[in-house]
Amino acid sequence: MMKLGIIEQPDEKGFQHAAQFGLSFVEYCINIGQDVQEFVSRTQELGKLSTRYGIAIGTIGRWGTDKVDKQGALIEEELENSLRLIDACAELGAGVFNTGVNFVEEISYYSNVTAAIRFLEKLCEYGEKKGVRVATYNCRWNNFVHSDPAWSLIQGHLPQLGIKFDSSHCIYAHGDYLAEMKKWGNRFYHVHIKGALQINGERFDDPPAGLDMTNWGAFMGCLYAHGYDGLLSLEPHSAIWREGELGDKGIALSIETIKKYMLR
Repeated sequence: MMKLGIIEQPDEKGFQHAAQFGLSFVEYCINIGQDVQEFVSRTQELGKLSTRYGIAIGTIGRWGTDKVDKQGALIEEELENSLRLIDACAELGAGVFNTGVNFVEEISYYSNVTAAIRFLEKLCEYGEKKGVRVATYNCRWNNFVHSDPAWSLIQGHLPQLGIKFDSSHCIYAHGDYLAEMKKWGNRFYHVHIKGALQINGERFDDPPAGLDMTNWGAFMGCLYAHGYDGLLSLEPHSAIWREGELGDKGIALSIETIKKYMLR
């Protein structure tokens, strides 16, 4: 059964904010520049907060970091960071770990693909032992495993590797998000809900779902067609809608918009 949650900071305020809207889970993004060890050291505390508020920790991810160096070798420190975050997923009951792999200009596309497979295969094998699935995010932020042909080559080679999908990234790349959902929706492990507004072919703003150009009915219809029963994570992204009086109103509108299509 699909559940609705939100990306929050890993602290008590995050749980309080999610509870304010009656959401089911929080998502954590421990991105570039953030201390993985500091986060991991707080998993027991976060687990207790999750129990206290009755709100699950749905997924954990890491965006923006280099996983492969200029020679095509895996960066051991970042591999270790990813494994520790998978440990945190297992401890906190988060079923999916989201990640990406950087593209290295100094090596061939083939070498980039094989390096990404080496990195992601290690994560998948480790995650299987921990009961955690691994997905690549379709954001372009220091990541090339965001669409075809990378999906056909990498997800095609690793049947256990999933996709974290956000339609806004495809829209801003001038792609067809419904076509991507039709082809790859059976591999979606996690989904973000983020509005997109493109004018004259350029990104203008990321307003809440319901004030943007995404066809949320068709979006949800594709998820049902593939039997998706995972999590839907709100991602307030625009500064206009993250702060001030519009912030919570935007979240409420996104919830209202998506809940219309949550039929079970």
